[in-house]
This record gives sequence, C-alpha cells and structure tokens, in this order.
Amino acid sequence: MKKLLVAFAAVAAFSAHAAETLKVAASPVPHAEILEFVKPALAKEGVDLQIKVFTDYVQPNVQVAEKRLDANFFQHQPYLDEFNKAKGTQLVSVGAVHLEPLGAYSSKYKKLEDLPNGANVVIPNDATNGGRALLLLANNGLITLKDPTNILSTIKDITANPKNLKFRELEAATLPRVLTQVDLALINTNYALEAKLDPSKDALVIEGNDSPYVNILVSREDNKDSDAMKKLIAALHTPEVKQFIQEKYKGAILPAF
Repeated sequence: MKKLLVAFAAVAAFSAHAAETLKVAASPVPHAEILEFVKPALAKEGVDLQIKVFTDYVQPNVQVAEKRLDANFFQHQPYLDEFNKAKGTQLVSVGAVHLEPLGAYSSKYKKLEDLPNGANVVIPNDATNGGRALLLLANNGLITLKDPTNILSTIKDITANPKNLKFRELEAATLPRVLTQVDLALINTNYALEAKLDPSKDALVIEGNDSPYVNILVSREDNKDSDAMKKLIAALHTPEVKQFIQEKYKGAILPAF
C-alpha cells in the first residue's frame, strides 16, 4: 500500500510539472536566436518551446491560422494587417519585441548620390515591405511619392524619379543573393544579418528607431491569452533579453520594450 501511494505521488508530481508544448514559427535571424535564448527560462516555467524555422513570410501565418502552430515571430504589424486583409485570417499581436530597421545596400557604390542614371534597384515584393522600401528612398531624396506617408505605396505611386531608377520586386529572402547583380537592394535586417551584412556599417541608408515596423509575437484570438503564451511574451520582455539583443546585434536590431 505504501509503495502504491508513493507511485501515485510520483505520477501526480510528474503531471503537475509536465511541460506545456508551445510551437512557434520564426525566421532564422534574429527571431529564432532570440527564442533559443529564452527557451531555458521557459522550460523552468513548464513551457516546452519548440521553434520551427521558416525562411518565407507566408507559411508561418498560414500554419498558425490552421492551428498547426501556436504562434509565430517574424513580422511587423503593417505586414500582419495586410496579410489578414488579403487572406481573411484573424491573427493578432501578442506583444512587440524588437525593431529591425530596413536598409539600402550596394556592393558597387558607397553613397546613394553615386548611383548612376538608370540604376537597377530591387525591393521586397510584399506590399508593406515594398512600400517601406519606397518610403526610405523617398525620405532620402531619390524619388517622390504621391503620398509620402502611405506605407502601402507601390512603384505606380512614384511621381518623380530624377535618376530614372529601374525597379524590380523580388521575394524579400532572395534580395541578399542578388546584391552583386544590381546597383541597390532594399533588404530587411533579418535577411541582411543572415547574409553576413552589418546593417550599422554596410547600409548606405537605414530606418531610424522611430520606425513603425516593430516585430511582434503573433497568435490566434483563441490562444493569445493562454498561460504558455503569457509566459513566452513575459520572457521576451525581460532585461536579460534586452541585453542579449543589444550585445549580440550591436545596434542592428533595437529592443522595443
């Protein structure tokens, strides 16, 4: 009888401490790296954080919406808003974590003023990051846009292009790979870092920390307030994470909390 009671106590103790699994999609850099940093702390709180790495901007949202994953960490609010609108999904932000300034890079020129007439420029092909790239160029005098505040501006909204820049839209992840084949590429910081570019040194121009494109943890309405999700966002908002971001990325990525 005593042995039986001990066995029951062991089972009860195991059940009480059984980890809750949380499957989160993330871009490799810096999102997955930040999640790996908080994983041990979450384990101590009974959350088994399983990080699924993606290199595209579509499947992480699709799989969360379809309940194949619990959350994702790769995007900013304007992108999420546009995705929800286009796909009919209802994904929501759990909280802001960091800012990845978008920058303009060139393997041929040191300054924007050096770009020749008819220079080939590539920008992301998704609506929000494409508009974001055009706003950065407009803010630095290369082009003029119909509405300089419209984050969804497209190439068709360019009203003045003094250097007759030739624009092409490509998937954001491919932009570092074509950098040597073009005159200028507008690259998201996560992809720049993956390509071993240093945004603080290599970008000809880069967004300031007043940018609205803060990266967020995203989930569904039905699980955004779950115990595990609350523990994850709390872990991402600690002084230790702020210090990790500041020391590891040296200003290329900025904490947003």
